[in-house]
Amino acid sequence: MKPNPITPTIPFDQDGAHHGFLRLPYSRDDSAWGSVMIPITVIRNGEGPTALLTGANHGDEYEGPVALMNLAASLNPREITGRVIIMPALNYPAFRAGTRTSPIDKGNMNRVFPGAPDGTVTQKIADYVTRTLVPLADIVLDFHSGGKTLDFLPFAAAHVLPDKAQEAKCVAAMNAFNAPWSMMLLEIDNVGMFDTTVEELGKVFVSTELGGGGTATARSIAIARKGVQNMLIHAGILKGSLVVEPTVQLDMPDGDCFTFAQADGLIEPMADLGETVAKGQLIARIWPTDRTGVTPIDCHAGRAGILTARHFPGLVKAGDCLAVVAIEV
Repeated sequence: MKPNPITPTIPFDQDGAHHGFLRLPYSRDDSAWGSVMIPITVIRNGEGPTALLTGANHGDEYEGPVALMNLAASLNPREITGRVIIMPALNYPAFRAGTRTSPIDKGNMNRVFPGAPDGTVTQKIADYVTRTLVPLADIVLDFHSGGKTLDFLPFAAAHVLPDKAQEAKCVAAMNAFNAPWSMMLLEIDNVGMFDTTVEELGKVFVSTELGGGGTATARSIAIARKGVQNMLIHAGILKGSLVVEPTVQLDMPDGDCFTFAQADGLIEPMADLGETVAKGQLIARIWPTDRTGVTPIDCHAGRAGILTARHFPGLVKAGDCLAVVAIEV
């Protein structure tokens, strides 16, 4: 396989706190020999486990970048045993643009893994993470939230895996993160996801959905900061005791958890996040935007449970995810 063109400006195997970049050559109109400079921090203290911590896999999700920038600036090497690799903005071009996908190649980072060393900018970043960073890691935490188009109850997530021993380790790490909700997450399509690649490489993986609307709140950032610290303690990297608060265990057993829009229009929510809904309950209406005097399209829950996610903007397009209903375990 071809080598990846990305080069790090800092060492991965030396003790101390090292702050620098992954430099990806990128020739463009305004810089013939230019580069994409992706911020990265490596903090190491002797031999021990390695944690890979990433945010802004999608560029309009902010709890991860804030929590990880704080961690990179504050974590003392003397407080850890092992190594912490921190990438606050995995899809750095998208993060700088405030968009879900990269403005360079429209790449959705979480749909191009394992990437390609001779592909687009987004594919090259994914390939470097897959072939260089993930193999170094024992545990991986990838922060997500709803971005500009979804809003979630704040939860940490693990997946059902073929290897039940690996799944149990992922669930234990998810529970250690200790978000207000803890979810066994069903993906609509897991092909090309960072999650899938990391899990296929046999690593412990935890993801999150901590809010949405293209912003972050003091509460959602506090959840992220506490959660990443808890995970580092759980992994045996950071000294200290877990900060544990009540969490509600959720599950998404099948596709009935999702409700999708079947028409364009104006959303009228009929239930809010965290509410308990019944199977068949009216959870949203879609009003046409091009005329008055007509009735809306009713949208119903496919199963009973807790409204865990919703479409965020007031206008919706056919095929958009309107809502997610999960069941309490």
